[in-house]
Amino acid sequence: MLYIVSTPIGNLEDITLRAIRTLKEVDLIAAEDTRHVQILLNKYEIKNAVTSYHSYSGELKLDKIIETLKEGKSVALVSDAGTPGISDPAYQLIRRAIEEGIQISPIPGASALLAALVMSGKTMHHFLYLGFLPLKKGRQTLLKSLANEDRSIVIYESPHRILRTLSDLLEYLGDRDIAICREITKIYEEALRMKISEAIEHFKTKNPKGEFVLVV
Repeated sequence: MLYIVSTPIGNLEDITLRAIRTLKEVDLIAAEDTRHVQILLNKYEIKNAVTSYHSYSGELKLDKIIETLKEGKSVALVSDAGTPGISDPAYQLIRRAIEEGIQISPIPGASALLAALVMSGKTMHHFLYLGFLPLKKGRQTLLKSLANEDRSIVIYESPHRILRTLSDLLEYLGDRDIAICREITKIYEEALRMKISEAIEHFKTKNPKGEFVLVV
């Protein structure tokens, strides 16, 4: 059995009882960053074996995890934060497990996407999730395709690229309303609700920190 286990996006208390039990009971935990997940495991006194599985893991590591599963053992797949497979490398392992006929069980929990959407105040009954925008190839084409989009658009962004992305959104989408959700569930959690042009001016004078979710 492959368990897709959602973990906290910031506050370590945002983990379900089922997730804790699953992490304690599986034979192996496959983590995007073994050092990062160890903080969570230590808090809940989880002492199971941990192996790394990230975007740079090759076919050999993928094969090894699949073989572990085919032996009848259970594996819990976790990302650095949130739900595995959402803008992280878990997708390849999930697809391979399905192809091999391995049973998969999701353990729902925290998601920055949904947390930002509900705190944004923007339309929630239909939305478009884009994850991280392409850095180069396809970026302009994607942004142009959004010109007439009337659904809420959700984008992940890092602090050192936030100004570039805001400028691109202004250029291709116009001066729309935007909610900038930062450090969700953490001490400095905040949601800035303003025009894109106002957000650009804000971050020109204030050094961006933390992880961002933009809801346009």
